Amino acid sequence: MARIAGVDIPKQKRGVIALTYIFGIGQSRAKDILAKAQVSEDKKVQDWNDDEISAIREAVSYFKIEGELRSEIQLNIKRLMDIGCQRGIRHRAGLPLRGQRTKNNSRTRKGKRKTVANKKKATK
Repeated sequence: MARIAGVDIPKQKRGVIALTYIFGIGQSRAKDILAKAQVSEDKKVQDWNDDEISAIREAVSYFKIEGELRSEIQLNIKRLMDIGCQRGIRHRAGLPLRGQRTKNNSRTRKGKRKTVANKKKATK
């Protein structure tokens, strides 16, 4: 099992797919990395030799990935919340940010349903 950027990538998968297991690397960036390292996209991870792995590690090191990227994202969200802009307020309230309707959907952001009981009517 190859270890790149602190992540164990699966050895049975093709190189392009295996690199996407690293946070911050999608398919197009994985293709760029393999092209820069001069490794075939269709070659499986278990078939990589030590020189190819070190070339891939070198190519990956140019990108902001994993912990560094996660912390940058969190800092950006904190900045939005601190300045009190619309997106920051929605982050703080745990609501969707990009104009989605919230009457029926958005359960992912809002969490599990919280039932609100009706007010009891006074009897005569």
